[in-house]
Amino acid sequence: MAKKSKKQQQSGGTPATVALTAAGVPYTVHAYEHDPAHPSYGEEAAEAMGVSPERVFKTLVADVDGSLVVAVVPVAGSLDLKALATAVGGKRAAMADPAAAERTTGYVRGGISPLGQRKKLPTVLDSSASAHTTICVSAGRRGLEVELAPADLAGLTEAVLAPIARA
Repeated sequence: MAKKSKKQQQSGGTPATVALTAAGVPYTVHAYEHDPAHPSYGEEAAEAMGVSPERVFKTLVADVDGSLVVAVVPVAGSLDLKALATAVGGKRAAMADPAAAERTTGYVRGGISPLGQRKKLPTVLDSSASAHTTICVSAGRRGLEVELAPADLAGLTEAVLAPIARA
């Protein structure tokens, strides 16, 4: 994986890629033409990049007992809200209001990255990520993904690894 140069950051960097570069983490950017008519942002990314949906992870924001939490799960599955609540020591979880998620993270829906968020939120990465050498997550806008090692993502986001995805 290639590290992006400062010139590349300035020309098309997002807060996510800037955070990766600042941390010295190796990553690869994958850009594709986003189709607004596609029914699933994550599946669209997997198809466009030719990557297995088990290796492409979506970033979801949930409300756990009144606090926002980030869940990172494979696009091939869905988020188990009860497992997410348990992973962060909470009782109840529900999907966050999209406007609150966008306002808090600084990203738009379908482009929310677990990296470089406006406000750092507790993060849970599905434990299936550790089965892969690299995974892809949003780079901070629709049509842009970053590929990196799951351990690097977990380290940068201070994520808890837990089984939070359902097939």
